[in-house]
Amino acid sequence: MLNEFKKFAMRGNVIDLAVGVVIGAAFGKIVASLVADIIMPLVGLLLGGIDFAKLSITVGKAQVMYGQFLQTVVDFVIISFSIFLFIRLINRFKKKEETKVEIVKVDRQEELLSEIRDLLKAKNNETS
Repeated sequence: MLNEFKKFAMRGNVIDLAVGVVIGAAFGKIVASLVADIIMPLVGLLLGGIDFAKLSITVGKAQVMYGQFLQTVVDFVIISFSIFLFIRLINRFKKKEETKVEIVKVDRQEELLSEIRDLLKAKNNETS
């Protein structure tokens, strides 16, 4: 079982996933700081000095921290939009790559057809 686990853990996909998780966690912390320390204070200032982190409603003895929830929603929107832009950029590069491959294939086909045409012409000239 140990060898099987080692084989699983050393596969490229698992290592790539682990790197992605670590980078994602660090990116999440950066975005959380951006939202909590820069964006939300500016939004609060624009709305009359409201501190979103401290917004809450007391229901009975429970305190509902809806300000924290709003901050988390803004975090999510920024992270998901950033990921969207990153994936869009990657897809753009892939499309360019696919276009280059198609152009090379078309050029090779044209080259082969030209060779066949030339061979047929040469054969016709020999028999004439």
